[in-house]
Amino acid sequence: MIQNSFNEEFIKKDKSHQQKKTKLTIMCMVYKDDGSFLVENRVKKDWPGLTFPGGHVEDDEYILDAVVREMKEETGLTVSNLEPRGYIEWNNFGDDVRHLAMLFKTKHFEGQVKSSKEGQIFFIKEADLEKYPLSNDFLKIYELLK
Repeated sequence: MIQNSFNEEFIKKDKSHQQKKTKLTIMCMVYKDDGSFLVENRVKKDWPGLTFPGGHVEDDEYILDAVVREMKEETGLTVSNLEPRGYIEWNNFGDDVRHLAMLFKTKHFEGQVKSSKEGQIFFIKEADLEKYPLSNDFLKIYELLK
């Protein structure tokens, strides 16, 4: 028989052993053969600067469906042939939430680029990144998506 060596009263009071809630999000880099790729110059205070378009996966939504939906909402583009490129995870201080973002890239898209209320959407080349403020960890995410 395995015995629990923890004090039951301590476990009831201490919540640090409990799993944090996880928010699942996606990001997608749309790229062209000329070396340019789509970015969003976010204006929201929680994560300003250049980033890749994306957003939250709804509870009842498949991840790939979320990528297509978010890209349409934020960029006006319909994307397809998504290539998984990895993931990033982070914790924001004070929100007690683990954030997990699945990363994708594609060069298959249709439609016209449009900006959203979250920021200006445009194609950029790597050499021009220094002209803009970058969001936290943008360069690390970019390396995963290349």
